[in-house]
Amino acid sequence: MTRQRFACLFLALAVALLAGCRGGRSKNELTLAGSTSIQPFADKWAELFMARHPDLGVDVQGGGSSAGIQACKSGACEIGMSSRELKGDEKDLTEIVVARDGLAIIVHPSNPVRGLRLAEVKQIFSGDLTDWKPLGGPDTRITVVTREEGSGTRGAFQELVMGKTRIFRGAITEDSNGTVREIVAHDPAAIGFISLGLVNSQVRALALDGAAASDDNIRNGSYRLVRPFLFVSRGEPTGLAKQFVDFVLSAEGQALIEKEGLLPIR
Repeated sequence: MTRQRFACLFLALAVALLAGCRGGRSKNELTLAGSTSIQPFADKWAELFMARHPDLGVDVQGGGSSAGIQACKSGACEIGMSSRELKGDEKDLTEIVVARDGLAIIVHPSNPVRGLRLAEVKQIFSGDLTDWKPLGGPDTRITVVTREEGSGTRGAFQELVMGKTRIFRGAITEDSNGTVREIVAHDPAAIGFISLGLVNSQVRALALDGAAASDDNIRNGSYRLVRPFLFVSRGEPTGLAKQFVDFVLSAEGQALIEKEGLLPIR
């Protein structure tokens, strides 16, 4: 089975599972599904929202951006979460930007390389550059770690860094930002990409084209790997969905994501 066919089957299974969870929900319950990059932040929004509205329920599920978009289109969830731009036949959905996020290129803290050019990152992930030594690192083969097909993080990386060039087949493929971070944290030769908001002391974010991966550099435009975090719905949100979206876009909801390392839209 080809990797592309496996990804399509995985997406179909994820949408089917989300649809199976839909049955029997009341008007006092809201389901969000999709991007695993947005999921931890949505969990915190949901926790705060339900603390203020004990009679309402918000269920946050993962599955990846593509699965969330398809679940929203099929009615399996009221709000899909996407960490990439909508494309093609997805654009019939209503999209709401709830935050912006930097995409961090991460390495092990012991790696002496402090920064790369975007062109070098592309060469690494295409398999054309395979050793750290030409980049100022040790004479060691680079371990490339990527996200799975259908991931919004991978989609954003493909668009912002790779363009039409494919990520090479020898890369280790993982199904969450957290797993990518764990692999890089335990392999001094590894490189991967995750949400900037999820970078911690286990890994180090590289500067790109001389600009450090920071909120200030995202705001001033010198750090260029930036993507939107989107909620998507079939038409303008109404009822409980609108109530939750309004909370996320409120000063309180936006303050939460700023505290968690994302860029608020206000």
